[in-house]
Amino acid sequence: QVQLVESGGGLVQAGGSLRLSCAASGRTFSSYAMGWFRQAPGKEREFVAAISVSGGRISYADSVKARFTISRDNAKNAVYLQMNSLRPEDTASYYCAARRINIATVVSAYDYWGQGTQVTVSS
Repeated sequence: QVQLVESGGGLVQAGGSLRLSCAASGRTFSSYAMGWFRQAPGKEREFVAAISVSGGRISYADSVKARFTISRDNAKNAVYLQMNSLRPEDTASYYCAARRINIATVVSAYDYWGQGTQVTVSS
């Protein structure tokens, strides 16, 4: 099992930046692909970005490409989401998630979830 705790959310003006972190427990973090998802009020949870075990494969939602960057540090059991050029429509709760081995872009593919961190972008 793996436990996930997100941090780094907050209130930022449009055009600003935030860096989200996700700390994972467990000795097998390096065998989990990691993903970031977000959920706005009244909307379904949606894929944002995912990274493979080694970091060699990465996938982004079209809506965040060229603005967000996912990375991981297996020595620190952590995954990050650097968010630049933030827009009001990026406002949501952001969740990190883990699944064994291969990356995926759908909610149902992930086995472990954090509690989320709120990101609010003001216009």
